[in-house]
Amino acid sequence: MPDIVIVYWSGTGNTEMMANAIREGIEQEGGNVSLKPVEEISLDDVKDAKALVLGSPSMGAEELAEEMDEFLKRIEDAKVRDKIAGAFGSYDWGDGEWMGDFVDRLEKDGFNVIGDGLIVNLTPDEEGLEKCREYGKKILEEIRKS
Repeated sequence: MPDIVIVYWSGTGNTEMMANAIREGIEQEGGNVSLKPVEEISLDDVKDAKALVLGSPSMGAEELAEEMDEFLKRIEDAKVRDKIAGAFGSYDWGDGEWMGDFVDRLEKDGFNVIGDGLIVNLTPDEEGLEKCREYGKKILEEIRKS
């Protein structure tokens, strides 16, 4: 079972790029990680992980994608909690309120969220991808401390 499970939904590929870069950062430091799109994930895939890293683009009026919202409801109902968590995603406009709401929701559900989440405007450039790799390394570092 991987220590870290990255779950994402991506409409245009931007959030998927971020997920892959986060995975790269974890793997660069020797971390054990699994990456799956939200439509392929099961509760069994996440229940024994030490950390969940969840990605969703901002949709509509700065909201999570419906697919990620449904997954969060599933883990809330199953009482999956007490894990380290990360949150990330891409956006087109707005001020990042959706990410703040995402982090708040995870914390309310009993997760120890690393930082304030990670957002990148539209398609991540190399600087944005490097931020993703660093975020992955930071999450792995927190697991190793615990």
